[in-house]
Amino acid sequence: MELEKIKRVAVINAGPIGSQIAQLFSQVGKYSVVMMDFDTELVNNGIEAIKGGLKRYYVDKGKMGQNEMDEIVNRIRGATEIAGAVRNADFVVEAAEESLSVKRDIFKELDKSAPPDTILASNTVFLNITAIANVTKRPDKVLGMHFFEPTNIMKLVEVNAAATTSEETIALTVAMAEKLGKEPVVCKGFSYGHLANRAYFGMVDEAIQMVWERIASPEDIDKTLRLGYNLPMGPLEVGDFAGFWGILASSEQDRIREQGPWKGHLHPLIRMMVEAGYPGGRGQKGIYDFYREVLCK
Repeated sequence: MELEKIKRVAVINAGPIGSQIAQLFSQVGKYSVVMMDFDTELVNNGIEAIKGGLKRYYVDKGKMGQNEMDEIVNRIRGATEIAGAVRNADFVVEAAEESLSVKRDIFKELDKSAPPDTILASNTVFLNITAIANVTKRPDKVLGMHFFEPTNIMKLVEVNAAATTSEETIALTVAMAEKLGKEPVVCKGFSYGHLANRAYFGMVDEAIQMVWERIASPEDIDKTLRLGYNLPMGPLEVGDFAGFWGILASSEQDRIREQGPWKGHLHPLIRMMVEAGYPGGRGQKGIYDFYREVLCK
């Protein structure tokens, strides 16, 4: 399939990342988009989030007129069943929770319902793409397409190839990322964490350990790394913003399988935080609050 032949896109997930991806495909790519989740309320919340973001960051700042905003929103429709969402899709991006079993179940359904030439991409943050591709009958058309948050700002897209992904599928997905205004990089999909997160989480792990040892506050650890290495945000700030702590907790067994029990095991601080209701993410408390409200008491 050629990029010019892609007209319809489906996004599986209407949460913060799914809705951002759906907005990107409509706003920049001008694609007709179906945003699917398993509950009507989740889909409606996702569409409202898109409307709110467009108004706040574009219309209210004079970067876009109301008519253009309406066009972007009108290109997106909701769905609550996979079959209906992908029946006519040319390109699918799955952005469900970071669980290999969940994603494999979704890809089985995608494979059954999407046209045989449809590209099936996963926005997985860490997981092995080959283990996702091999549950389908089109493993050559399955790969990772990892967007970073906030999706409208962050330029990087990781294109993660399974062992079975065809060169044609990789090239098409790279071209798609470029059309969306992104800078794609290609890597082998069996690297746990792919490129960016595999390298970055070495720093995150040490920052977490320093909080655990009470060497300094999360604020001062982040300040040191921001100023010392010219980072826009410290790793603990990023974890709180993106909800990394909850993601790490939910994907522990997948990580142990890929990295072994020593490297893959969840840090006790993260376990404590998540069990106590501090997973990070939008509207959720994270390591900053946990340090102040629990560790310092």
